[in-house]
Amino acid sequence: MSTALLSVWDKTGIVALARSLHQLGIDILSSGGTGRALAEAGVPFTEVSAYTGSPEMMDGRVKTLHPKIHGGLLGRRGIDDAIMEQHKIPAIDLLVVNLYPFEAMSAQNLPIEELVEFIDIGGPAMIRAAAKNYKDVAVICDPTDYPAITDALQKGGVPDSVRLSLAKKAFARTAAYDAAISNHLNSLDSTFPSVLTVQFESGRKLRYGENPHQQAAVYGTVGIAGVEPLQGKQMSYNNYLDLNSAVGLLREFDDPACVIVKHNNPCGVATGKQPIDAYIRARDVDPVSAYGSVVALNREVGSDVAEAICSTFVEVIIAPSFSAEALEMMKAKENMRVLIMPEPSLADELRSIDGGILCMRTPPYLEHWEVVSEREPTSAELEAMRLAWRVCKHTKSNTIIFANNEETLGIGAGQMSRVDAAKIAIEKSNKSLKGSVIASDAFLPFPDTLEVAADAGATALIQPGGSIRDAEVIEAANKRNMAMIFTGVRYFRH
Repeated sequence: MSTALLSVWDKTGIVALARSLHQLGIDILSSGGTGRALAEAGVPFTEVSAYTGSPEMMDGRVKTLHPKIHGGLLGRRGIDDAIMEQHKIPAIDLLVVNLYPFEAMSAQNLPIEELVEFIDIGGPAMIRAAAKNYKDVAVICDPTDYPAITDALQKGGVPDSVRLSLAKKAFARTAAYDAAISNHLNSLDSTFPSVLTVQFESGRKLRYGENPHQQAAVYGTVGIAGVEPLQGKQMSYNNYLDLNSAVGLLREFDDPACVIVKHNNPCGVATGKQPIDAYIRARDVDPVSAYGSVVALNREVGSDVAEAICSTFVEVIIAPSFSAEALEMMKAKENMRVLIMPEPSLADELRSIDGGILCMRTPPYLEHWEVVSEREPTSAELEAMRLAWRVCKHTKSNTIIFANNEETLGIGAGQMSRVDAAKIAIEKSNKSLKGSVIASDAFLPFPDTLEVAADAGATALIQPGGSIRDAEVIEAANKRNMAMIFTGVRYFRH
């Protein structure tokens, strides 16, 4: 390796890399800001303009777009040697490039005239050229790769397998860069881009999909997609789905809370003064369903919770942190997956369908709670409705939730009939429903669900409202002396 071209926006580590290259006897080409950084550090280099014989022009828009640059990157050793010699094009063996920060700048709502200046042209062109010719040219587009490449060069060269890995990374980077530009420009005059391009990193193969005969992988480096166990078996496809549901619901609570999910629906949700109180209450809502479940807590898991968890079968437990004692205790359950809860990662929701995808965005909004019954809810009923409503928002439709002010009492989920959802919730309850409240994710089209709930002991109901028969439902509530609130917002979840 005799010649390297360095041209980076992010200058992290570039001077140290350049010094190492110089010490190895590798000639360095550079320009612009990278050249100034090398000059200030005293690292010898040749200006690209001096190398090509063409000055930078158009405020730097044209500097590396030259046959001596691209010929040096694309020339195949042993095949194009004669043409390279004829046109006096030396080979470039190492390319180090990262790109103008379009992604970061596009988030700053700059005028389009300013933003286009952050669309890198020469950088992606060089990266693609070097990556195409990876057998002869090593390409680095990520500063975190500098130490490994420096070490390889000091040991005699960059292996072919590493060159191919670098090329894969390079093409992924230019694809993501072009996608960011395309998505932003195509969104300038519409809520959603007319063409949507997405890229997720770090594909990890899972043991299987929803069922053993299906194949699956998870992609992503942040949020739920990026978490991996501190201990236990590899996460499964279903584990990730259940974990996503559990954490989404858990984030609705500020007080110590526990959410237990089975098959993508909550089977127990509770709050408590301490995490152990919340866990025990949530588990006991439906202990049969809680067997083999995903458990999420929003406080550190200590030895008391760990002991309770280890006394039964739990597939996955996630929390913000775990005490050393808890982690040691949970080693006894060697297959149980233990995870640290990540920060939320807000993004559009994508779901595949035959031939394409659905894309959904949830903008900021405010519910408008309105008491529509003659009787106002008591403070205890109001607190219970808040809990029931939070759970309702994260349960498959049609759903009916019975709750008190500390825990769910009965959950009816994923039913075609709202009345059936209420009946299932009643049947699943392990405690008296006298004085409970219920939540419905969508309006009640008839009074029948309310009547079933009232017969079971519920005294208050929260629902979106909006049915053509709202008056009949309100009348039924008043006859039963039930308090009822309309929220104005529906939460179908399919």
